[in-house]
Amino acid sequence: MKTLLLVEDSEDDIFLMKRAFDRANFPCSVQIVDDGDKAIDYLSGSGIYADRFTYPLPALLLLDIKLPRRNGLEILQWIRSQPSLKGLPVVMLTNSNEPEDIDHAYALGANSYLVKPINYEQLEQTLPRLMEYWLTANVSPYSYT
Repeated sequence: MKTLLLVEDSEDDIFLMKRAFDRANFPCSVQIVDDGDKAIDYLSGSGIYADRFTYPLPALLLLDIKLPRRNGLEILQWIRSQPSLKGLPVVMLTNSNEPEDIDHAYALGANSYLVKPINYEQLEQTLPRLMEYWLTANVSPYSYT
């Protein structure tokens, strides 16, 4: 089963996204971390995330920009500097629709940039399509491992 890693610090957004993931009934495991340092620890397999059976490398990363400790753009830059993670699909999922954030994310190697839907119904429609594309239809370096 593929793993999706959500990097999000808003408890409200986490609650709504967990609910939308559950309703989508998509066959994947969802892991959640709530700050930039934890995201890097998870992805590098450090500390409590060393057990790859419990914390498998994700097939998809949903990454917010505004996070405590390290922001999403810093995490993205770190990911793209890691040879073992360069092919990891990263979808920026954030409230920011600022052109500079969008341009910066793509310049750093984001695969996609989505502004969070403004209501739950839109989120419930968007997440299954996003998961279907990135976890089923898309062929990534992690699809065959």
